[in-house]
Amino acid sequence: MKNAQVVFLDRDGVINEYPGRYKYVTSAQGFRLLPGVREALARLVSAGFRLFIVSNQAGVAKGLYTRDALDEINALMLRQLGPEVRFENIFYCTHLPEAQCGCRKPGTAFIDAAEQQLLSQGMAIDRRSSYFIGDSMRDIETGRKAGLCTILVFSGSESPGNEPAWQLRPDETAPDLPGAVELILSR
Repeated sequence: MKNAQVVFLDRDGVINEYPGRYKYVTSAQGFRLLPGVREALARLVSAGFRLFIVSNQAGVAKGLYTRDALDEINALMLRQLGPEVRFENIFYCTHLPEAQCGCRKPGTAFIDAAEQQLLSQGMAIDRRSSYFIGDSMRDIETGRKAGLCTILVFSGSESPGNEPAWQLRPDETAPDLPGAVELILSR
């Protein structure tokens, strides 16, 4: 069985502009890639990393946008990222927090699903050299539970000023996704 290096990414605040606390990107018109994301993700793919998106999108269950709108946003994101950026899969939890499902971060059901997908291709996730990049402590908790190296980026919901209140410490911090990719590729 071949080992796979994997990078799991949150979406809002990591790949695209953070819409704000308790707000959602509800349409393709509201989706904006963050600077340098396309190039950073292409560098990871070129270095042999497998990419997955793991994102909570409870706005669907709240009726703020439809699953079709989420699919349109997703299609736009993929077009904007271009053919150099390939995701193995994109996982969205559309449940409400109170549903207490395993797929909503900090649950790890989507990490497990990614592992099963790769196992079916003869690959196992090398957790010591795989990462979870996110902009919230929920992302860091997810990565920790899954045994991944965690990188908190400050391009979304979290800021360095909140550090004294953090219950968990990320393995690394970076200003944004390009900075996180620089950390990964320098290891």
